[in-house]
Amino acid sequence: MATLKLIIVSPERELYSGDVDLVLAPSVDGQLGIFPHHTPLIAQLEEGGLTARVGEEEYVFAIHGGVIHVLPDQVVVLADVAERADEIDLQRADEARQRALETLRHAPPEQRSVCEVALRRSRVRLRVAKRRRRRRGIEPARPDTPPGK
Repeated sequence: MATLKLIIVSPERELYSGDVDLVLAPSVDGQLGIFPHHTPLIAQLEEGGLTARVGEEEYVFAIHGGVIHVLPDQVVVLADVAERADEIDLQRADEARQRALETLRHAPPEQRSVCEVALRRSRVRLRVAKRRRRRRGIEPARPDTPPGK
């Protein structure tokens, strides 16, 4: 089966470099599903989870903006901020979400946008980390959570 080379980098480090079967990425125009031999494109990424599949294995990343460059045999992700799902501390991410909510409640109008960014980032981090743990069998899905959330 054909594969494509995936490279994910942020300003801090390279998070992933290797051959994959499929990349699922959150773009501002919707979710991208990228297989080998995909039509070349460049797209702006939005906050969300990026998944790379290699056989039955999945590698999941929290992405907070950036650009994705797709070629038939390669995908390069230049993320503004990114982290591996397995490196996210759920407790710290939830504490950050709670702090952002509290700060947002009391923020003057000129500071609300900064608080909203922090809140979105913490929610993405939590969602990505929980999804990764559910798929690994570490944490059961809540019965009230729709699939894929």
